[in-house]
Amino acid sequence: MPGTAGEATYAALLAEGRARLAALGEGARLEAELLLAHALERPRSHLLAWPQRIPKHAVVAHYRALLGARADGTPLAYLTGRREFWSLELEVTPHTLIPRPETERLVELALERLAPGARGAVADLGTGSGAIALALASERPGLILLATDRDPGTLRVARANAMRHNLANVTFAVADWCAPLASGQFTALVSNPPYVAPSDPHLEQGDLRFEPHAALVASDAGLADLRTIATGARRCLAPGGHLLLEHGYDQSGAVVELLVEAGYLDVADHRDHAGMPRVATARAP
Repeated sequence: MPGTAGEATYAALLAEGRARLAALGEGARLEAELLLAHALERPRSHLLAWPQRIPKHAVVAHYRALLGARADGTPLAYLTGRREFWSLELEVTPHTLIPRPETERLVELALERLAPGARGAVADLGTGSGAIALALASERPGLILLATDRDPGTLRVARANAMRHNLANVTFAVADWCAPLASGQFTALVSNPPYVAPSDPHLEQGDLRFEPHAALVASDAGLADLRTIATGARRCLAPGGHLLLEHGYDQSGAVVELLVEAGYLDVADHRDHAGMPRVATARAP
């Protein structure tokens, strides 16, 4: 339907969105399209195919409210309730961290250590939306993944994501890091735990302002949970089992040191695709 006086077409709404989100720079166009598509409950291709269509007033109001929230800094993923990770579309909520591209480096390193056709049990500690566990489960269907988190509400999100992608080789448990895990049973343990220091100024910037504080911040300059996992994992890993930990860009030396002190072998640190130190790996004796 062509536009009429006083009524906004898709094209006009997208132009309005680009203007409202101009501070995002080159990302303004894409985010305006994603927000309008979300308000319409349609794919982006629908907007581009029918630029002169006029949505209902309720849709326009919803879209403009989304634009306002995004302009105020609310993360796009929390507004749409979706984020892609490892080619999996995941539900996210303000109770879960937003999966980030740098965490895909941890998945890559885990897959290098878990050959196609591998069997055994792998635990993802502090799974959040389930991103790491579900990526591994989709690539290695012979593995049994245990995804744990302290928060039952967060686990409901992760479980729903597993069901959405028909990943039946993942189980879920409320757990505090390694405490309830069986001894010597795991081929690998992986985790993206809280590692931001309480005083880090980044907590007051960007998306971090809106993400759950408990999933971001750890005491002891951000190292407390990394140390707890490294210590507890020795009991849970099978001989030769792998431990992979995501950490902050400035924590490489400290994490490598604590892994060496805990008695692990083949301790190494790896950069993400932006060139920043990001994932420590080690092997149980």
